[in-house]
Amino acid sequence: MRHVIALDVGGTGMKAALIGAGGELLHQARLATGRERGPDAVVGGILDFAAELRAYGDRRFGEPAAAAGVAVPGILDEEHGIAAYSANLGWRDVPLRDLLADRLGGIPVALGHDVRTGGLAEGRIGAGRGADRFLFVPLGTGIAGAIGIGGRVEAGAHGFAGEIGHIVVRPGGTPCPCGQRGCLERYASAAAVSAAWVEAGEDPEADAADCAKAVVSGDPNAVRVWQDAVDALADGLVTALTLLDPRTLIIGGGLAEAGETLFTPLREAVRRRVTFQKLPTLVPAALGDTAGCLGAGLLAWDLLDTTPTTPEEPT
Repeated sequence: MRHVIALDVGGTGMKAALIGAGGELLHQARLATGRERGPDAVVGGILDFAAELRAYGDRRFGEPAAAAGVAVPGILDEEHGIAAYSANLGWRDVPLRDLLADRLGGIPVALGHDVRTGGLAEGRIGAGRGADRFLFVPLGTGIAGAIGIGGRVEAGAHGFAGEIGHIVVRPGGTPCPCGQRGCLERYASAAAVSAAWVEAGEDPEADAADCAKAVVSGDPNAVRVWQDAVDALADGLVTALTLLDPRTLIIGGGLAEAGETLFTPLREAVRRRVTFQKLPTLVPAALGDTAGCLGAGLLAWDLLDTTPTTPEEPT
């Protein structure tokens, strides 16, 4: 059976899959990145993991993978297949595409940014399926974005397109590691909500999910913290939709797991802020933590001029 290898490399773990021509997940696996052993060990682990997947697919399906796709965090030179920098993984200027191609017997390899790759999957076969223009915004430790145009995701001239988390929504506000003050991700990421909830006098171990539960129970402190985050997020999103005019706005990441506790006030906050802009459909992400692998698989199939359709359940 014809298939491709897909790898989604995160800060602490790697998710991998073999994906068929119809987009079906034929096999899934997970592995720690081993980042505590240094960047060389991380790269070696990626190469070994990919080789194991290739061998498994060869045994199970009677033929090797036709291509591979890998999604990684940090700064990329996608044109040349170089993982330029990742603070979490500690690497610099790793020619990852060529290293993987050599390890996998010379098959085509695609390298993509983790958020843009997840956004590609959400836009093409997930919550944004059928939309010619979409914006995917995952709310996690930080906030990023993927701009979808005509079935692909825009990287920008220098690979920085979609960094919505660094739109300034509160001028002169909380300092951000990027060097600015008042960035969106300092107010509306899952990490920001967790910090604000702890500062409100809650358990130091409490997080954004605990805050969401307290909102549902009517805790006034939680409602205040949550609404502050929703208002900041709406300010950032309206700036983005004013510039990009997406048809569908897809919200994912840890904060989106709060469901309508987030989406009901967020839709209303965005609606109140628009004037001449067309209000996009605002929906939760659909693919969960499989988005990165599915997107990496799409990148791999795109190298072969074959686009998978709807993903099926794992076998």
